[in-house]
Amino acid sequence: MSLREFFTRLSEPFTAERLFDALPTVVFFIKNDQGEYLVVNRTLMERCGAKEKSELIGLTADKVFPPPLGRSFWEQDMKLIGTGVPMVNQLELHLYPTGVTGWCLTEKLPLRDANDRVIGLAGISHDLHLPDENGEEYRNVAEAVKYAKDNLQLPLAAGDLARVANLSTYQLDRRIRRLFQLSTGQLLLKLRMEAAADMLRHGNRTFSDIGALCGYSDQSAFSRQFRRTTGLTPGEYRRNFHLPSDSI
Repeated sequence: MSLREFFTRLSEPFTAERLFDALPTVVFFIKNDQGEYLVVNRTLMERCGAKEKSELIGLTADKVFPPPLGRSFWEQDMKLIGTGVPMVNQLELHLYPTGVTGWCLTEKLPLRDANDRVIGLAGISHDLHLPDENGEEYRNVAEAVKYAKDNLQLPLAAGDLARVANLSTYQLDRRIRRLFQLSTGQLLLKLRMEAAADMLRHGNRTFSDIGALCGYSDQSAFSRQFRRTTGLTPGEYRRNFHLPSDSI
C-alpha cells in the first residue's frame, strides 16, 4: 500500500496534533492560505494565554500576537504562501502575549494541493536551551564563546573562534551544534542579536552605534537582520521594551 493510499483510508485527516501536544518545548501549527490557524498544539495555546485551542483557530498571527509582532509574523506567512519557498532553520527570538520570551529555530513548509498550488503552511518552532557551563564539553569551547562575546564588533567568522579554541573549524562546529543546537554561524548571530536587544532596552545609543558594536558597519543591514530575527525593527523594539533609567 502506498503512502497516499494509506492516508486516504484514514477516518479523519492526520495532523500529528496530539503528538505535538506531548512536546512542551515545541510550537506546532498548520495554517490555510489566508494565514489562519487550522491546527495548533498545546504549547502554542498556552504561550498565547488561551484556555482552549478553539480561541486561536480561524485567527491570523496579527490577531493573536500584539502589534507590531503580529503583523510581522503574518507578513512572513503571506510571503511563504505567495512564493512557496520554505523557511528553513530560521533563528528567531519569540515574544509571546503571555510575556514568555525565548530563542528558537523555526521551520515553515508550504502545503500544496493536487495541482501544486500552495494552499497553506505547516510550521514548528523548537526552543533552544543554554548548555551546562560546568560540563566538560562546554569547557572545551568556553574560550571561543567568551572571545566572541567580547569581540562582537569585529567581523568574526567560525575560523576565528576555532583558532581561539585550538580546534579545527569542523571540530568546533560539531561541539557547538551539540551544546547549543546551532551552527557556529548561528551562535554568532544569536550573540549579536542578544547584545543588540540588551542595548535597545537599556540606554539611548543610536541604532548605528548599536549596529557597529554588534559587528554591522551598515545600519540598514543591522536593521534588516534584527527585524528578521525578532520580528521588530530596532525602533519598534525600543519603543516596546525600553526600560526607563530608574528601573535599570
